[in-house]
Amino acid sequence: MNDEKGQLSGEYLLLIGSLITVLMISAFLIGNENELNIAMAAAKSGVNEGVASSSSAIYPKETFNEYDNMDGLKHPYSVSVLNISYNSSGIDKNYGKQKIQFKVYAKASQDYNKKELDSIGDRINYNLRKSIAISFNTTNSTNKLYNPVFSNNYVFTTANVVWV
Repeated sequence: MNDEKGQLSGEYLLLIGSLITVLMISAFLIGNENELNIAMAAAKSGVNEGVASSSSAIYPKETFNEYDNMDGLKHPYSVSVLNISYNSSGIDKNYGKQKIQFKVYAKASQDYNKKELDSIGDRINYNLRKSIAISFNTTNSTNKLYNPVFSNNYVFTTANVVWV
């Protein structure tokens, strides 16, 4: 092969340049998907923790005292998580990040009134958000209820638990 005019090295540079561009775009897209995968894994872990702590009826003293008129929550019970999903709500105007809202679908073993189900759901959502905050090391960037929770590219919130 006779390469007197530098044509071959020019083609290599063009090929390498194109490859670098494709790799950079792919890395950006993969990074965002990885962030959502971490959030979903943390959400599942948080929901399991919330269900475990709530259904075993272990509460801080203040919470236990608030449950005076909710005797059903003072004894162990069973909650089954049926599904955890999320949807994108566009860009949050306050934070300039994409807003992701998690929704948990669950089923309780007993018949509870709306106030009791809301209390169980609040505990589940709290632990979901807390787990995400710990995963992204953003516990100092949010309030004591971990609402909302932040990552590099997203703002995470929770919808009320849907009881089936």
